[in-house]
Amino acid sequence: MLTKKELKEYCDNARENYLAHISIDCVVFGFHEGLLKVLVLTMKNGGECYLPGGFVRKKEPIEMAANRILKERTGLDEIFLQQFHVFGDPERSKEHFEMYKDMIPAKQNWFNNRFLTIGYYALVDFSDAIPNPDPLSVACTWCDLNDVPELRLDHTLILKTALDTLRLQLNYQPIGYNLMPKEFTMPELQKLYETILDKKLDRRNFQRRMLGFGILNRSEQPRKGGAHKAPYLYSFDLENYKAALREGFKGGW
Repeated sequence: MLTKKELKEYCDNARENYLAHISIDCVVFGFHEGLLKVLVLTMKNGGECYLPGGFVRKKEPIEMAANRILKERTGLDEIFLQQFHVFGDPERSKEHFEMYKDMIPAKQNWFNNRFLTIGYYALVDFSDAIPNPDPLSVACTWCDLNDVPELRLDHTLILKTALDTLRLQLNYQPIGYNLMPKEFTMPELQKLYETILDKKLDRRNFQRRMLGFGILNRSEQPRKGGAHKAPYLYSFDLENYKAALREGFKGGW
């Protein structure tokens, strides 16, 4: 449980070091055992759930702030991070203010500000991420996309908008480098796409299109073991992958 002293120290630090009215909220996606995962914070007061987020330091570029927040929550550097929307409903911070109004005077309550929040989504390696709660939270955990608990404020809308944007990205940019292991089979990559799109894809068409993008390298030997014909292992051609991110490609699933 957050104490009045802890809350006052948090608000004092925020007023001194961060910009009022601007926040960042992040949708962090990971992929594990065929399921798309999302990082969720559980708050100290009441156990409400939110997406990871934070504030922008007074002399800090927005992109640097987003990368800092993601590193604090996941321990990862150089992750795929995409700004996707700005959320600015005038009442979006009211619930957070009400949560702490009896613990601290309104003038000292950092959440008395109206915040425009900049939405980012991140694609991270599930196995390398080390979820870490922020000062107002007791836990930062992975949840299955289809089993995310009720999110407070407008964070359900932020998550939905991020997922819609990610699905749109599949039509013109590659996905997978930050979500798949170093080596993977074509069925494993197809499962990632099907999970994100929430629909089945034709196996032959998927393989033909992915190979046509020129972003995959196939190993000389198939994966060892298994009773059936062993599938070949693939890895991303990082140079071509980055070029596809910059230049895009025509597509549509």
